[in-house]
Amino acid sequence: MKILKYALGIIALLVLVFILIGAFSSEVAYKNVITVNKPLAESWAVSQDEERMADWLDGFQKIEHVSGTPGTVGAVSDVYFIDDGQEMVIRETITDIVPNESITMTFENDFMNMDYILRMSEMEGKTKISSSTTAVGNGMFSKSLMALMSGTFVSQEETNLFNLKRTIEENTKNYFPVVEEPKEETEEQE
Repeated sequence: MKILKYALGIIALLVLVFILIGAFSSEVAYKNVITVNKPLAESWAVSQDEERMADWLDGFQKIEHVSGTPGTVGAVSDVYFIDDGQEMVIRETITDIVPNESITMTFENDFMNMDYILRMSEMEGKTKISSSTTAVGNGMFSKSLMALMSGTFVSQEETNLFNLKRTIEENTKNYFPVVEEPKEETEEQE
């Protein structure tokens, strides 16, 4: 009986510590930076191309637009991922966008809410890409779990940006085709 009391006491203490972790670590915030050997306009185009998202976002399946005009402030989309064999849906809302410079979004699901900013700037023909993320768990359990898994979130963003860099640098799609104006016929050609 004495062993059972000690075991229950230890379990209760661990649960209390787990809850306190979430109470004192209410958010997870991190930043990442990479440099891409491609010009800014191409880097931006690749990062915004929905057809390329699976190339750099782990587990990305599809994006379904819910409301607003895609790629503009106020656009709302459901983004589908597969994580450990389970489908996960995240609601994305674009809160600010400056083409070729930055996009600010919120992501929401049952587990957490996230504010995310992706910035790009030109550096001598290359592109500096930085991300800034702040995530908050929805509920004490989520907050505690996020605090314990913060390294996983940072590692995932590093992987995503590395994959974005690779996707941009290996890009062969021409996002800026030159459209020739039709030539006018002159009277002499008739």
